[in-house]
Amino acid sequence: MDHKTLTELRVRAVQSVQAGEHPERAAEIFGVRRVTMYGWLARYRAGGRRALNAQKRGGRPPKLDARKLQWLYETITEKNPLQLQFTFALWTAKMVGALIKRKFGLSLSKASVCRLLKQLGLTPQKPIWRAYQQQPKRIQQWLEKEYPRIRRLARRHHARIFFGDEAGIGSDHHAGRTWAIRGKTPVVSSAGARFGLNVISAVSAQGEFRFMTRPGRVGAKVFIEFIKRLLQGSEEMIFLIVDGHPAHKARCVQRFIEQPQIRKRFRLFFLPPMPPNSTRTNGCGTISKTTAWGAK
Repeated sequence: MDHKTLTELRVRAVQSVQAGEHPERAAEIFGVRRVTMYGWLARYRAGGRRALNAQKRGGRPPKLDARKLQWLYETITEKNPLQLQFTFALWTAKMVGALIKRKFGLSLSKASVCRLLKQLGLTPQKPIWRAYQQQPKRIQQWLEKEYPRIRRLARRHHARIFFGDEAGIGSDHHAGRTWAIRGKTPVVSSAGARFGLNVISAVSAQGEFRFMTRPGRVGAKVFIEFIKRLLQGSEEMIFLIVDGHPAHKARCVQRFIEQPQIRKRFRLFFLPPMPPNSTRTNGCGTISKTTAWGAK
């Protein structure tokens, strides 16, 4: 391969990574070893476009060579910062700089770290929070079959559909963005231990919103009280869709909604296990979740 062709190959390979292609996949596409691909990225990092010139020789070696860039890329895209004893669950430029300092003894400015990450094809993104217990097939089945059935039933009874849930101020909330592969929104798995002020609420597809707050745990008795408030002043029948938390399925709740005067005005339905974006506690507090089913 002549120098011009090799230079063009290097440029295209680096550009593909910056466009979001995984470096190892780019190496496979362009027919080179992965260490070679990371080496080209290191050259580009050290000297820009001219450093990829196949005729260029010599010069000071890059501070972050191919193997260091490979380790950094794999760490950011495959690991949670909490696994590396950081106190925050999202990758920030400052945190990546601290990681480079800890691992390689190199001090980089925030601007330099951001430039490095962009050269690796990574961008700051807002992650999707997803419970690891989620069951996608059951969720899809619920959306395609169960929810349309509920809507038909609601039309028949002239009822309004509400989506109910509980939320609380949590100590483990991580707001912001994290560095990840371009075009691939990161997913953060969390068990979500939370505590503090709790809110139980319901929202309709038309945007009608009802809520009440509680300083302590939201249990079955509080849920019953919320149902009473939801019915207060409503002339239409109400269908409430909630998750399968034990407070929603408690015997006292079932006895309450089976009363003839309540049965005429209220029906309770359940979502499949662990809907999108939901989290649970480990006993330190109440449930704290946000669901997106209302948009459906």
